[in-house]
Amino acid sequence: MIVRIMGEGQRELADGHVAELNGLDDELLAEMESGDEDGFRRTLGALLAAVRRLGTPLPDDALEPSELILPAPDATLEEVRAMLSDDGLIPG
Repeated sequence: MIVRIMGEGQRELADGHVAELNGLDDELLAEMESGDEDGFRRTLGALLAAVRRLGTPLPDDALEPSELILPAPDATLEEVRAMLSDDGLIPG
């Protein structure tokens, strides 16, 4: 799976890591729904860190379609809310 972090580029991530990311996505969604800004900021950072840790960076000149687009680390709660689907940021 190709994942883009806005403002940072793309990473290739094995499908086996999706469950870990979904757990963080579920936490993020719950914090957004409750208005927990501190929890939102902490979990968004953890989600992006997991993608960076688990994924292999693609070259900047790679033109692969991203299957998943994640917000930048400094995205606001409102910006992330606009990116959500019914499942959160990560489908499934």
